[in-house]
Amino acid sequence: MLATIEFPDIEIEKQKWSKSLILHGDTRDVVKELPDNFYAACITSPPYWGKRDYGYDGQIGAEESLNEYIDDLVKVFRVIKRKLKTDGTFWLNVGDSYTSGNRTWRAEDKKNPAREMSYRPRTPGGLKPKDLIGIPWRLAFALQADGWYLRSDIIWYKPNCQPESVKDRPTQSHEYVFLFSKSEDYYYDYESIKEPAAEKGKTRNKRTVWQVNTEPFPEAHFATFPEDLIQPIITASSKENEFVIDPFFGAGTVGVVSNKLNRKYHGIELKQDYIDIANRRLNNAK
Repeated sequence: MLATIEFPDIEIEKQKWSKSLILHGDTRDVVKELPDNFYAACITSPPYWGKRDYGYDGQIGAEESLNEYIDDLVKVFRVIKRKLKTDGTFWLNVGDSYTSGNRTWRAEDKKNPAREMSYRPRTPGGLKPKDLIGIPWRLAFALQADGWYLRSDIIWYKPNCQPESVKDRPTQSHEYVFLFSKSEDYYYDYESIKEPAAEKGKTRNKRTVWQVNTEPFPEAHFATFPEDLIQPIITASSKENEFVIDPFFGAGTVGVVSNKLNRKYHGIELKQDYIDIANRRLNNAK
């Protein structure tokens, strides 16, 4: 069984930071206790705004306003920046949302029970009902303004995306993964993730559209990070035995892939049910 450390009981001797760990608590508190200048990369997908109710008061993703949500995440990642090595990178996956039209709840979706919501945030000022909010880019620009170097916007194309019943717009089949760096010069092993070129036997620099199927996860009624999405990120942004951090660990895909690639990880997760799932996945993957 992997070690799980409870916050605020997080007094960990320095040597214990040398092990992979899951830290149980609110990431806004726990990240402050992590060692500085320690991680090669941060790879994460925070709760999307207004998409899930995890059952915790004050949870990230359930803010009343979009600006509060963005501000909460900017503050978390500002601390994360101190925890990264000087040449560290930050990979952020975040999904978009449409305005709720001021509906205050969302009914259960039989195909996806986790979509049921007891609350819905109000339509942000300046937007209209049915507007696409543009959350990924709003957050990316806020992080850029906070000092991060915004280096790339990667399109995660999902061939097996979830069907939508809409008839007045295309079905969403992509999300963004943003690459940020702490410094102007940073570690990025482009050679390790080159992709096949059109010419037989040749390779080329990896492009910004990544075709990766989603991986439904019935045990938790949500889709986890696909391993095929995370593998090139960890490969390009870290060396063997270095640490990566995922402050929204969820079902633990960053940990699973880290183990397979001989990296170490620290994951932070608020929900005990997800920690239990992550522990099972990590133990089964050994």
